Amino acid sequence: MTKIYCDIADKKEIKKFISHPLVSGFTTNPTLMKQAGVKDYEKYCKDLLKLLKNVNKSISFEVLADDYKNMKRQALKINNWGKNIYVKIPVVNSNGKFQGKLINELIRKKIRLNITAVFSVDQTKKILKNIEDDSDVIISIFAGRLGDAGQDPLEIFKKSIKLKRKFKKVKILWASTREILHYISAKKIKCEIITMPPLMISKLNGLGTSSKMLSIKTVEGFIKDTKKANFKL
Repeated sequence: MTKIYCDIADKKEIKKFISHPLVSGFTTNPTLMKQAGVKDYEKYCKDLLKLLKNVNKSISFEVLADDYKNMKRQALKINNWGKNIYVKIPVVNSNGKFQGKLINELIRKKIRLNITAVFSVDQTKKILKNIEDDSDVIISIFAGRLGDAGQDPLEIFKKSIKLKRKFKKVKILWASTREILHYISAKKIKCEIITMPPLMISKLNGLGTSSKMLSIKTVEGFIKDTKKANFKL
């Protein structure tokens, strides 16, 4: 079963999806926080945790630093905010340095990690070498961005899923979702989690729509916009 995590930081949107039957958790990142107009990162994260207090759904909060010392300090701080948190650690820093030492140290402290910005099988291998058999870890592979770079993400997912088989609590997450077809693909390869923005989750209602109906709906849109624009020929 592929679980759906809502990829959002906006407080109003999270409220809408807390009780959504298809949503099992939430993921955030600094970019989404910025888009939500967040000014005080820590306070805002704690406000989101209050919203999730009475539901059994996790949320991922990312460290903001780019150096080992401060990433570790922030990871420990974030982890202390609540029990339903995955601490998000980038697989590399902005200089391309693999964060194996940090990952290993946090794992030894039994901190649940969401290792983000993963783009290769080699990165998955390195992550697995730095965790323990019972580590609770999410490995977030960015499918959409791989596709934007002309790479087929499916092979990377399949190989990563195969590599982590002996790690019972490690989950592969399909991130950077661009279309509903990604959800279908994730389910086919038994990827444990997929992140989806709110609009895309809403589009799941259209699953199975026939080709004929898609044509009709598309033409209806053209006609509607023609009338609104008062086009004449």
